[in-house]
Amino acid sequence: MLLALLLLPPAAQQPAQEGPTLLAPENQVGVPQGEALRMAEEVHFGAIRRLTTEGENAEGYFSWGGTRITYQATIGDYPCDQIYDLDLLSGARRLVSTGTGRTTCSFFMPDDQGIVFASTHAADDSCLPPADFSRGYVWKIYPQYDIYVRDLKTWELKPLAPADGYDAEAVVAPDGSKIVFTSRRNGDLDIYTMNVDGSEVKQLTNELGYDGGPFFSPDSKRIVYRAYYPKTESERDKYQALLDDDSIEPMALQLYVMDADGSNKVQVTDNGAANFGPYWHPNGRQIIYCSNQESASGRDFDLFLIGDDGSKNERITYNPSFDGFPMFSADGRNLIFASNRANQSPGDTNLFMAEWLDEAQAPRQD
Repeated sequence: MLLALLLLPPAAQQPAQEGPTLLAPENQVGVPQGEALRMAEEVHFGAIRRLTTEGENAEGYFSWGGTRITYQATIGDYPCDQIYDLDLLSGARRLVSTGTGRTTCSFFMPDDQGIVFASTHAADDSCLPPADFSRGYVWKIYPQYDIYVRDLKTWELKPLAPADGYDAEAVVAPDGSKIVFTSRRNGDLDIYTMNVDGSEVKQLTNELGYDGGPFFSPDSKRIVYRAYYPKTESERDKYQALLDDDSIEPMALQLYVMDADGSNKVQVTDNGAANFGPYWHPNGRQIIYCSNQESASGRDFDLFLIGDDGSKNERITYNPSFDGFPMFSADGRNLIFASNRANQSPGDTNLFMAEWLDEAQAPRQD
């Protein structure tokens, strides 16, 4: 049963520590549901549930208890992404970030006591200038991003290991011991870990290029991440010029795995495509990720499942636009992902939760 919550004024108009801004539950009336959301070839999907209905919604990640998700969205009166959490049972939503600045990459803290995310609100109330696409398809690496933790009981907002330069993409280890994140605090974009209180920051990667999007394995002993390492002088010059403009070109990202201390780095994909959003299957031997490897235009992204040694690469989704940012529930029974499928307005990206069918359960396609 959905809770009848009233839409309150934006958090930017309220004292930041008074409590969460509650929003009306998603209106699911009149939007495609159930079987209409699944492509015939998507044999690993059982029942599919739509979680959002409009706007730009992405990076939905389960709580440790599996009953809620946190995600980023550009919806309502907010001109750029803010962080929300959503109760999967009631549909109730609330604003977690401040309602000012630009935000990204949220994740639940241990025991679901808080949500960690990156925000630029301390530097500027505005969304900051978007990426300059005259230089091609680039991602903006805002140096104003810092990492914060919202305490879900007291509603206190605390910075975590602040430093000059981009700090974002923070994810908590399943055993609750560490946070892994991406930072430019040493000049290049590298992966770091820290304790959940922000202490003992340790750099794990150091090769010139972009290392980011890290996620811990189910046993917290390994990390999967995406990376681009320029090889030629012209590639290095282009990478550095974009980085000097706080941007990167995510056109040739490959997936890597390393131990949680930064040792034993192994390349998983080598396909010349853009691969990102990797997440571990609960079995700890496979990785689901987003890629345009089978797109003739390079614009269509789907989900793929691959062994952590690069073997047995399998296409999972067949929606002819975008599917990305996958995450398995801890028990492996559900998969959450972002998609342009069955959207109400062109350009809308919504979150979906699919019942996951492993190979033995998936129906055969004749």
